[in-house]
Amino acid sequence: MAYDVRILPRAERDLDELFEEINVQYSEAALKWYGGLAEAIFSLQDHPARCPIIRKRDRLRHLLYGEKPNVYRVIFRILERQETVEVLHIHHGARGILKASDLM
Repeated sequence: MAYDVRILPRAERDLDELFEEINVQYSEAALKWYGGLAEAIFSLQDHPARCPIIRKRDRLRHLLYGEKPNVYRVIFRILERQETVEVLHIHHGARGILKASDLM
C-alpha cells in the first residue's frame, strides 16, 4: 500500500530555509544533496513504519538523512486510516530535543 506523503507548512518552511542555507542554487553538490533529501522524504510512501518511533512521542517517527556531521531528522506521523504520512518538521540532528511547539 502506498501512502500519500504530505509536507505540512512547518516542514515546507524548514525546507525553504535549508535550501537557502546550503545555497542550492549555486552548488551542484548541494542540489544533489537536497534532491536526495526530497527523495528520502517521498520514500516514506512505501513502508513508513520502517522508521523508528521517537522516544516519549509514541505517535511520531523520524527518518535520518545525511552523514555526520550533517544529519537531518525528518519528523513525521502516520495516519493509517487516511493512508497518509504527514511530514511535520525537518531539522539538523545536532539540535536538541524537540518541543511540541516546534512541530506546529
